[in-house]
Amino acid sequence: MLKEVREEGKTHHHGKDYVNPPPASLFDMAGLKLWSFYRALIAEFIATLLFLYLTVATVIGHSKQKDPCDGVGLLGIAWAFGGMIFILVYCTAGISGKKTKP
Repeated sequence: MLKEVREEGKTHHHGKDYVNPPPASLFDMAGLKLWSFYRALIAEFIATLLFLYLTVATVIGHSKQKDPCDGVGLLGIAWAFGGMIFILVYCTAGISGKKTKP
């Protein structure tokens, strides 16, 4: 199904039912003035810090165990990594995933 798009007296024929938006600039200087940018930056930094702290502590704890039943094991390390990613994405998605308009 071909669709006609009319803009300012011009008719464009597309082979699709929608029109792509114009390309956005890769880096916008106006975004640096927004508080939401810095709020997202702080949230990402804290999330990365917590992720590294917990996962590195889990790996260090696993390497220091003497008996196989003393620590979390390899499965616990996998759960620590996966769980932290899940929790931190859930907690920070609303902050760092928002698109704001200047």
